[in-house]
Amino acid sequence: MTFPFEALRRWPDVEAPDLVASDAADRLILDESAAGRAAAEPGGIVVIGDGYGALTLAAASAGARGIRVHQDAVTGERALVANAERLGLTGAFASHELTAELVRNARVVLLRLPRSLDALRDAAALVAAYAAPDVVVYAGGRVKHMTTTMNDVLGEHFARVDVTHARQKSRVLIARGPQDGHDPQPRTQQHDGVVVCAYGGVFAGAALDIGTRFLLENLPAEIPADVPAIDLACGNGVVAAALALRHPSLRVHACDQSAAAVASARATAVANGVADRVDVVREDMLSGRGDGSAAFIALNPPFHSGAAVHEGIAPRMFADAARVLRAGGQLWTVWNSGLHYRPTLERLVGPTRQIARNAKFTVTASVKR
Repeated sequence: MTFPFEALRRWPDVEAPDLVASDAADRLILDESAAGRAAAEPGGIVVIGDGYGALTLAAASAGARGIRVHQDAVTGERALVANAERLGLTGAFASHELTAELVRNARVVLLRLPRSLDALRDAAALVAAYAAPDVVVYAGGRVKHMTTTMNDVLGEHFARVDVTHARQKSRVLIARGPQDGHDPQPRTQQHDGVVVCAYGGVFAGAALDIGTRFLLENLPAEIPADVPAIDLACGNGVVAAALALRHPSLRVHACDQSAAAVASARATAVANGVADRVDVVREDMLSGRGDGSAAFIALNPPFHSGAAVHEGIAPRMFADAARVLRAGGQLWTVWNSGLHYRPTLERLVGPTRQIARNAKFTVTASVKR
């Protein structure tokens, strides 16, 4: 029976004709791992980085059960559940955080290669520390996103790394012989008095990207403290920590759909001694916040959906911010000036004024009508 890849959807993530829920790399990983998966006992298969469920559900369709799955994006988790319900494959898998319980005694690991080498390093180190000694990792991706350094990163934690022939512009690295494993640890840097922590895969790592720096330089001196301020798409948590440090009576709600970002932001809050006033949650935009419940939101919106650049991401975030802001509340946003977001902010949120502009970025403040 051929698995119906075409039936998979990306929902609740952005959907568009040019955005796919599976690709040739998924199919190649599955083909290369077929014999290993067939021999694996229930609970022996782990999937890491499955975008919308192609790897997990194709393995389940072939008979695998007790599959353990880690997806960085909460929208990917929800898409996996929705796709499983449509295909009648619920109950074959369970989602896990990127911890020892995800990979303990695993025999087969299916891994979509992340673009971040640190994210690959974290996953490889964890598998090497806790999987079975005979574990085989099938790590695949699109050739255009792969580098030979990925072989080297896997080689840090596995004695042997083989490379398959390319097919449909995709390739798989097969790693055996786990060695030198350990639990992932955040990377740490200090910027302008704020300690920034980052696990592999979070945007900008422990660095301070130039857009976020420009936003931090131009945030308002006064912020209402009767309700928590919000750091939407918080990434490594530097904005949330800076807000809490600058305003000792302020509570901050930081959120991101990325598990790596949430772990990083929590570590950043702890490192700066503000964890008691910074609440960090993993959610799709502001899905856990009530209408009209916020007075101030800071946002450096992403413009990538996976590896694809897509213009529909930021407007969805603007609209959700508008829903959560109370009348007169403000959304402070930094954006690449070439994206021309101001008319969209005016339409979705309310009157928008320019706060600052440099050679590349614009900071605006939008007031909820």
